Amino acid sequence: MVLLTDCKSMDILFKTNQLKKECNNAKLLQRRHGPNRAIRIQKRLDDLHAADCLADISHLPPARCHELTGNRKGQFSVDLDHPYRLLFIPANTPIPQSEDGGIDRTKVTAIEIIGVVDTHE
Repeated sequence: MVLLTDCKSMDILFKTNQLKKECNNAKLLQRRHGPNRAIRIQKRLDDLHAADCLADISHLPPARCHELTGNRKGQFSVDLDHPYRLLFIPANTPIPQSEDGGIDRTKVTAIEIIGVVDTHE
């Protein structure tokens, strides 16, 4: 994991150095994803970084932050351009749990970006 910054806002880490490099370089982001998706990726990263915790990210459009199910259980996504999403996982150790056994979004203050994918594949 690679730390983006040491700010008091949410910490954003990346699964790989290549992903970090891509997400922090507008030209690389546009080359890989095109100008429209690159802008949306950067906007979502800015939104995530500005939040104090995961609960601050809206469940409503445009971000529509939500936990995934099935083989992606424990992962979260925010919408980009349909059908693409920015995927991440909580990076707090240990992962904060709510009383019902789920992830306590109010205590998630660090995330790890794992990729940009079409979760419908």
